[in-house]
Amino acid sequence: MAEASIGEVRATDEYLHQVDKWSAHNYHPLPIVLSRGDGVWVWDVEGKQYLDCLSAYSALNQGHCHPRILAALKEQADRCTVTSRAFHNDQMGPFLEELCELVGYEKALPMNTGAEAVETAIKAVRKWGYQVKGVPEGAAEIVVCSDNFHGRTTTIVGFSSDDQYRDGFGPFTPGFVTVPYGDIDAFEAALNDNTVGFLVEPIQGEGGVLIPPDGYLSAAAELCRANRVALMADEIQTGLGRTGKMLACEWEGVRPDVVILGKALGGGVYPVSAMCSDDEIMQVFTPGDHGSTFGGNPLGAAVARAALDVIVEEDLANRAAELGEWFIDELQAISSPHVAEVRGRGMMVGVEIKETSGTARPFCEALMERGILAKETHGQVVRFAPPLVITREILEDVLPDIRAVLLGEGVAT
Repeated sequence: MAEASIGEVRATDEYLHQVDKWSAHNYHPLPIVLSRGDGVWVWDVEGKQYLDCLSAYSALNQGHCHPRILAALKEQADRCTVTSRAFHNDQMGPFLEELCELVGYEKALPMNTGAEAVETAIKAVRKWGYQVKGVPEGAAEIVVCSDNFHGRTTTIVGFSSDDQYRDGFGPFTPGFVTVPYGDIDAFEAALNDNTVGFLVEPIQGEGGVLIPPDGYLSAAAELCRANRVALMADEIQTGLGRTGKMLACEWEGVRPDVVILGKALGGGVYPVSAMCSDDEIMQVFTPGDHGSTFGGNPLGAAVARAALDVIVEEDLANRAAELGEWFIDELQAISSPHVAEVRGRGMMVGVEIKETSGTARPFCEALMERGILAKETHGQVVRFAPPLVITREILEDVLPDIRAVLLGEGVAT
């Protein structure tokens, strides 16, 4: 069987053909095959260098192959990798303490992927609703927003408003009520005695880098408090420095009842996620209620500890705030007939392409040809979200190419 070995050089088309033949066709990636990464840079199998402006959907806030995170991975891999939760390990406790102290909660429950953390939060808040709030068994409701993206499990896609995410995967789990994103009046109208939670993204990443109106999150938090509803913030993409704050909810001074983290929590090298909350909600879990063989494993915990250290000690949140404000201003100054809007916060930026100019995909392909990797989302939006270790000098160097592409140069029509 012909397999690529480390260091072997093969043509891009060979890899693309291999994936096309052997993989389910559940993604539509750009036609590039990456083999190496370092900081904000990646290289394809033919040696061409690119600037990564996607960061694996914010999993790489600390950049590719950060030496401190890799060192933690290698050191722990030589000692102990997986214990399961049948036993304690010497990394999970320190990891959870450091995470809780950083984001300001009494407890955290570790999982692996973002979707698992969302599912964990749903289970916790439902059980809290029954045991603490007193909602009749089986009647709990969680309010969600249109255009949300919280993962790919059958429960989660069941409350998506994207038809493709749902098509062919039903029947779906009941108990979710959908309201328009950013509409505080619609949220208030959806509340009733059986409402136990409000699951919301502070900024909708997959929805097209959509930012709600100023005051939306703080008003939602007030309504949640008044109605004894748990505010559940999905900060999987927006958290850990991406938007210029440690958590995006901090932009409105909001402390959610539940914070859901993932992606950058694993430093771009290992899947780590967590649900963070206080004792009132966390105490509903008892042994056997919930778990994961790999959740809280010592390898992931050691990596996450290093990942958090890098975010704090390299001041990545403030870097994102400063660079993001400047970068968004520069993009907004480009007078392009193809651009409907530039929006973002920190280093989470979306450039919406006018429908009259086609979709965002050809613009991403043109950027790729110029050595810049971005990816379309929601059809019309080019998303720029480079690793937070990027410098202004690097962004200044690539701005002429970004400007040219947004003006339509090299964009296939």
